[in-house]
Amino acid sequence: MTLDSVEIQVFRHLLAAIPEEMGVVLMRAAFSPNIKERLDFSCALTGPDGDMAAQASHIPVHLGSVHVTGRHLLERVDLKPGDLVLLNDPYRGGTHLPDVTLFAPVFLAGVKGPALGAMVRAHHADIGGGWPGSMGPATDLYGEGLVIPPVRLVREGVIDDDVLQMVLANTRTPDERRGDLLAQKSAVERGRDRLKGLAEEYGGKRLLAAVTALRAHAARVTRSMLRSLDDGTWTAEGHLDGPGTPCIRVRITKRRARLHVDFTGTDAEIDAPFNANEAITLSAVFYVVRLLVAEEVPTNSGCLDPVRVTIPNGCLLNANRPSPVAGGNVETSQRIVDVLLQALAAAAPDRVPASSQGTMNNLTVGGRLADGSPFTFYETLGGGTGGGPRGPGESGIQSHMTNTLNTPVEALENAFPVLVRRYRLRDGSGGDGDHGGGDGLVREIELLAPARVTVLAGRRAEGAPGVGGGAAGAPGRDRVDGGGRWRRLPDDGSVTLDPGDAVRIETPGGGGFVSP
Repeated sequence: MTLDSVEIQVFRHLLAAIPEEMGVVLMRAAFSPNIKERLDFSCALTGPDGDMAAQASHIPVHLGSVHVTGRHLLERVDLKPGDLVLLNDPYRGGTHLPDVTLFAPVFLAGVKGPALGAMVRAHHADIGGGWPGSMGPATDLYGEGLVIPPVRLVREGVIDDDVLQMVLANTRTPDERRGDLLAQKSAVERGRDRLKGLAEEYGGKRLLAAVTALRAHAARVTRSMLRSLDDGTWTAEGHLDGPGTPCIRVRITKRRARLHVDFTGTDAEIDAPFNANEAITLSAVFYVVRLLVAEEVPTNSGCLDPVRVTIPNGCLLNANRPSPVAGGNVETSQRIVDVLLQALAAAAPDRVPASSQGTMNNLTVGGRLADGSPFTFYETLGGGTGGGPRGPGESGIQSHMTNTLNTPVEALENAFPVLVRRYRLRDGSGGDGDHGGGDGLVREIELLAPARVTVLAGRRAEGAPGVGGGAAGAPGRDRVDGGGRWRRLPDDGSVTLDPGDAVRIETPGGGGFVSP
């Protein structure tokens, strides 16, 4: 069955609207401020082969990994109508443990097996482990929290309370987790129902033909973009702040309408939470390729069809179980993007900016209230973006692999025993250049109850590099105020604070850009 260009565009918008609607359902029903206020979640649809068919404008690090998750589920789970599959295992289709994924297969008449799928991935503020918030300096996966392989939370329409209770028993905040999980259930069911509605209205065969056509269209546009670049090979490398300052190395080769991204030479996996799995690395590649496509194009797995990616097994970017990966999702993914863009700056100087802050500045806090009830919260903080060919960088925003909001001061203070002392731009932290980098932020929070505070962040040793001689942005800095004296955080980024103590995070600025 063939569709004309008008039909393809109609289906493009019909499909893209479904994950957007799923996101609205989740936002309205969620319990935690991290999902409800910061919008730390993503929604997508999968096609017959499990690859991504459509996505909402949510979080790149969540969405780019859908290509891996969907295929994994179709290959390894015997799905039935009415099933909802729960997972967070980074080595079985997940990203990192706090990102809990719920997937609904969609069965259509006359099609054997799941024809499509709806997926919701949301960051839960605690999933167990040794540190409140499940983002601490663990040395293996099991120290990071509860590991959930693909299991059915709902079996043929009936929720499996045993599975739900098992998950809730392994988190510090079970009531909040229950609320967020059931909100995900509502969102993914909405996506499933909307897909079924499209199939009823337009016919299942026409819907599947549209999914195939949209993927082919995305691949054609990506190939056209690649043809506009000169053939060549470009290399770059970048270091993380983690133990041993591990190095990410990339060689990008472009020939005609094909791209080969080769991470051979990247350092080996480490016993610290900065490893990434294959899904995260593919997410970063997917994001950067999509950035280079100037025209509006359906965002689906077709964007990767002209791209070959080589990630050596056992390296930092394709770690083996049970390497810890909490920071791979939020920190290493950002540095992969920086390295990819540094390599491509020579290929497309009119499109590639200087490096942005290169970190998500992850803050987790957990403790107990006076009545003994537990609390945990998690947030990421914005910073400066790099100056670029068209103007200066932006200040105080989330960039690249994250696309969340900040936690409003009112929401944070209402939900948790904290007082936000200071929240402002970090003036002068962006690098100088023809187009300067954006400034970072200063966020200072006082604890009103005893709590464990953990900061998982990068770009603390060196700032975001500039382009063409532009200056680097200022590196980030983290301090705690204990007993009226400011001091550095411990090397592992985690400390116990008393009421009246505070933590101050100064996020990095972006690099400066000088025109070639």
